[in-house]
Amino acid sequence: MSARRDRISRTWLWWGVGLLAAGIALGAGLLLPGADPTVVDLWWDGVLADTPDGVALWASLFMDAAGGGRIATLWLPLAVVAVLLAARRPWGAGYFVVASLASAGVVQILKHVLGRARPEDILVTVDVGSFPSGHVANAATLALALWIILPRRWLGALAACWVSLMAFSRTYVSAHWLTDTIGGALIGAAVALLIAVAFARGLTVERRAGRGGRGGAARR
Repeated sequence: MSARRDRISRTWLWWGVGLLAAGIALGAGLLLPGADPTVVDLWWDGVLADTPDGVALWASLFMDAAGGGRIATLWLPLAVVAVLLAARRPWGAGYFVVASLASAGVVQILKHVLGRARPEDILVTVDVGSFPSGHVANAATLALALWIILPRRWLGALAACWVSLMAFSRTYVSAHWLTDTIGGALIGAAVALLIAVAFARGLTVERRAGRGGRGGAARR
């Protein structure tokens, strides 16, 4: 089991380093003369211009509220931590908290260092810096962290849908360029993976205990 845990930790480490490097490289590339906004950003902006309002706008405004402010940064993490503690997964709860805080910190550092301007005609309240998207980074970190704690296919599919919808919504309300959301997803996922390395042993023990508990219940 120790060898398997070490392999998983190395996988998390290399993927985390790779995704973080890709996110930072993307942000740095935007500083090049004539690179901002990118061709991809302008193309996606044109696609959204032809998208009718209605459900898309309502969903985007909902995601703006659900993915930021106190809901995403306080109440949702507290609810997840409470559930994990009730399920006797203190390592998972600790990992979730640290990953969430680390993701927010990295995003703010990059926002201030890169200082990318946001698109015009923003429909929601925003803070400083467009790259990376804090909403998407937070969504990616929380989603991947939950999947690492509870690796289930249905949860992975749900996590992917949540991050994708968050990315769409941030561009639909003109809070971010498409590359901001890509950068946010890369950074958020990278942080979740890198922090998981430090919690690998405890997370592995808790997953084994959970499987053993279910198996024991079934045998009884």
